[in-house]
Amino acid sequence: MDFHPISLQDKTWIEQLLSYANYNSCEYSFSSIFNWSGVHRTEIARVGDYGVLRTAFKGYSYLYPFGRGDVAPVIEQMIQDAAAHGSPLLLSLVLEPMKQELEMLFPDRFEFREEREYFDYIYTFESLATLKGRNLSGKRNHANTFRRLYPNWSFEQITAQTLPECWQMNQEWEQENGGNTDAGLTQEQRALRSAFDNFFEEGLVGGLIRVDGKVIAYTMGRPLNSDTFVVHFEKALSGYNGAYQMINQQFVQHCCQGYSYINREDDAGVEGLRRAKLSYRPQMLVKKYEVCLKENA
Repeated sequence: MDFHPISLQDKTWIEQLLSYANYNSCEYSFSSIFNWSGVHRTEIARVGDYGVLRTAFKGYSYLYPFGRGDVAPVIEQMIQDAAAHGSPLLLSLVLEPMKQELEMLFPDRFEFREEREYFDYIYTFESLATLKGRNLSGKRNHANTFRRLYPNWSFEQITAQTLPECWQMNQEWEQENGGNTDAGLTQEQRALRSAFDNFFEEGLVGGLIRVDGKVIAYTMGRPLNSDTFVVHFEKALSGYNGAYQMINQQFVQHCCQGYSYINREDDAGVEGLRRAKLSYRPQMLVKKYEVCLKENA
């Protein structure tokens, strides 16, 4: 397999193969692959109608191939590629249908371990757009509090003219949250800088909220598959009560029309983030596995 670093020039063919696969996991978005490629040192290869990603995520690992056709020969090539680098094949972020396919094609050759910290949270469009129902009354109350406290608020879709204002707000948010002292935050900011630098080339869609003319929250994402929109990044300044609830709801209302589901990615094992995402009552969690080739398999 001929691996190379990912560039924007790969976008057309990668997205074509992603559309064949139609996965609902956030890793299978070109923006996610591209923006985090510098952090994870991701490389890609095309094998017929399949794309194969090789990364330094959690050591040396691969994503399950995406595309169409007979996947077994592709996985055999991945096994050989891993062996050439001195290790058994390790697959990260494997979805349930992929697990079932592996068990069918390669019986008793792989070991599986759930990766709970990387389960994606998927919500219905209606639940996030309306915040209706008893279970979401707290979120609705936060949004109403925001409206009461900040009557001079407004929502806008991000444009080339307003993108720099969002980055300026992001710098303020970063300082509020520990600056460059947190390794995980530093990695996220690197991926986020890539998203800002290539926002329109990637096909990202974003929204912002102003209070008294100042940008105090922003978010961005893009279509993930035929019925799901994925939100990649979302930030709000801490001094504005209800800002996260508002940017979440307003973005879905204005920018995610036509999609049945919203994927808000994983919680990375952060307890506070897990509680927050569960509190929005996800429609489903996308289960993922770490998969390793058994010794002598």
